[in-house]
Amino acid sequence: MPAERRFGVEAAPRAQGRSGGSAGNERLTAVTGAALIALLAVEGVTILFIRPLISVHVFVGLMLVPPVALKLASTGWRFARYYAGSRAYVLKGPPHALMRFAVAPAVVVTTAFLFGTGVAMLAVRPQRGPLLELHKASFVLWLVVTGAHVLWHLPRLAGLLGGELSRRTRVPAARLRLALVGGSIALGAVLAASAFHLAAPWLDWVRLGR
Repeated sequence: MPAERRFGVEAAPRAQGRSGGSAGNERLTAVTGAALIALLAVEGVTILFIRPLISVHVFVGLMLVPPVALKLASTGWRFARYYAGSRAYVLKGPPHALMRFAVAPAVVVTTAFLFGTGVAMLAVRPQRGPLLELHKASFVLWLVVTGAHVLWHLPRLAGLLGGELSRRTRVPAARLRLALVGGSIALGAVLAASAFHLAAPWLDWVRLGR
């Protein structure tokens, strides 16, 4: 029986504190993940039509950086609290061993390489070279492991989102979590708008088919 049911839903808000505790962390991860799925779907379309949509590809790619950082922070917090012995996180239990020891680390590493190489490309002149090839290769690996990650968690996503939006099942700090996700997207838009001019050489390079 899940820990939340064992201790009672009614008692959960007090036990979780003002931040929502482990349940709040789980819901923050879910809401951030849902926002990322939507943005990544747009980014995926641009990859299929990269030349005409290169501008959108770059803008959305930059816009994704803060939400991705928030997602990594929320999952990293759960990791840290669980191994620190926090009772609420220990009661929830660890993720499945395959996800914890194989898929999750691979997602973190490939995400770092994918977004790191993408941002680094803005600092160099357009050319076919190691950086571009690393960006492409990291995308392929990232797509495989992140696809597995999403499919694993997808069955529970709707329930977590519904619980976050419903007043009956809401845990403390729901508005704060939504504000964090919305703020990360807004910050991403500001970042993309501010840095977009750095991509101008790459935009021309791709459009010319080089």
